Amino acid sequence: MKLRNLRRSIQRGFTLIEMAIVLAVIGLIIGAIAIAKDVQRNAEYQKVANKFLYQWKMAYDQYYQRTGVVVGDCQQAPTYMINGSESKIEGASDVCARKGGLSKPGIPESFTNTGLKICEGQGYAKDAVGTGDADLAGQSLRTLMERNGVRPPPGRGEGHEDRFIYQDSNGNVAELQVCFQWNKAGTTSGAGNVMVVRGLTPDLARFLDQVIDGKPDSREGRFRIQGRKAHDGSGNQANAPGTAWEANNTVGGITAGNNMSGQDGTPVGPDNPTGATATGRQYDEDRVILLTAHWTMDQ
Repeated sequence: MKLRNLRRSIQRGFTLIEMAIVLAVIGLIIGAIAIAKDVQRNAEYQKVANKFLYQWKMAYDQYYQRTGVVVGDCQQAPTYMINGSESKIEGASDVCARKGGLSKPGIPESFTNTGLKICEGQGYAKDAVGTGDADLAGQSLRTLMERNGVRPPPGRGEGHEDRFIYQDSNGNVAELQVCFQWNKAGTTSGAGNVMVVRGLTPDLARFLDQVIDGKPDSREGRFRIQGRKAHDGSGNQANAPGTAWEANNTVGGITAGNNMSGQDGTPVGPDNPTGATATGRQYDEDRVILLTAHWTMDQ
């Protein structure tokens, strides 16, 4: 009798309930790891928004409150355009000291030499990042801020307050850069004074767009992609929805013209390899395509 009981105890294995519990625990662990990665990435993106971009918007607003004009404008004869002090009207060499009795109205269309972007130091040249890059202004962003008692956000450190480092979704290092410029009426990325944000992955751009205006649409709202073509006003485009941000990989989502949501004839994939990588490959270890966006300011 004792031998029979011993044999039963030796031959006994796992029950179905025990196996189910083990599989459930393994599934919970795998799910927790996946969720943790998403939580970590969202935390990184939220850090970019709170500790860099919103800090720069606060600095821009503080500059306006202290001086009464936008960044780089004339205090005694404001144009209400970023870098307005370098603009000209009726051939005046110094728009800040323009005389009265001008034949032209003091509106943006009357000024010339407008739309230059104010960056820190050398910034980056026109069309260095992509279509739509403005010429660089002669004024320095950091100098303007500190001259008027506005402390720039810490950024990457002293002298590099306009930069911020983060990781793309493939683990490669990417850098953001902030500049400010004025866009003329009709600019697809937003008219008026804007913050230029260079070095965004599509994933980060979607996150910021959702945070800023609640609509991750690269053509609509207060946060838009730079260089996107405007709707041509035809029957199938007038008041149509905008365009999604490019796919988050090294090859953009628009690979053959108008095959994404919205109408956009600018390919960004294998049809335009310089928009991603030189070879158009799509590997997890490659650098994610980087975009430039415009954030419309309140002043």
